Amino acid sequence: MTATDQSRQSTRRLLASIHDVHPGSVPAVEKLAGMFERHLGGPHYAMLVVPDHWGKYPIVGNTGFARRLREWSDSGIEIFLHGWFHRDTSEHSGIAALKAKHMTASEGEFLGLTKGDASFRMSEGRKLIEDIIGKPVAGFIAPAWLYGAGAMEALAENGFALAEDHMKVWRPETDEVVARGPVITWASRSRMRTASSLFAAAAGRLALGPLETVRVAVHPGDITKQSILESIDKTLASFTKGRRIGRYRDLLTS
Repeated sequence: MTATDQSRQSTRRLLASIHDVHPGSVPAVEKLAGMFERHLGGPHYAMLVVPDHWGKYPIVGNTGFARRLREWSDSGIEIFLHGWFHRDTSEHSGIAALKAKHMTASEGEFLGLTKGDASFRMSEGRKLIEDIIGKPVAGFIAPAWLYGAGAMEALAENGFALAEDHMKVWRPETDEVVARGPVITWASRSRMRTASSLFAAAAGRLALGPLETVRVAVHPGDITKQSILESIDKTLASFTKGRRIGRYRDLLTS
């Protein structure tokens, strides 16, 4: 490797994350974590934790999950707060209605919340997770990467170090964008969405190489389709070549 190649590698990073981590998703999360660690050389990725996924899997009172979450955090995995319920129960109109219909399956929890409701869920979720892991969360990422006006106002006032959507990572307190470019992710809930996500991942492996920061995000449902697992494997293999395995906190100092 030439000096130029080494310098380029040192400035280019891969960020990887597992979404929708909650008591009901542990077996799937463990499988995805194993895949990540084979490619990334260890626990060099993030987990996005949902305090009470769809009102069915509360962390409160689940000592086994709390213990596992603390173990993940202690191993070096970055822990983000990922909404509260993950389920969207708001009524939408205009552009928000289009996003709610076409970008997610009733999972854009923070798309229609008022500032007060968003702030309450952010602060309560943060306290819950930080009490378990014994350290600050890495940041907040809204379910389905969707933020309404109320959520954005609340986010700016809740002191999270980082936030992320489909196209960027930023510091909520200053609005400084610290990474740009689309996140590579997959969809398993229908044949059409799966096919389109496989195509997008393949295109991303070709087109996103020049980006300084590439982000890859997986979900528990991804383990249900072998075609998606194979695509994740190819994508991680592609982007671990010539890049350092980064952490989200690197973005705060670069």
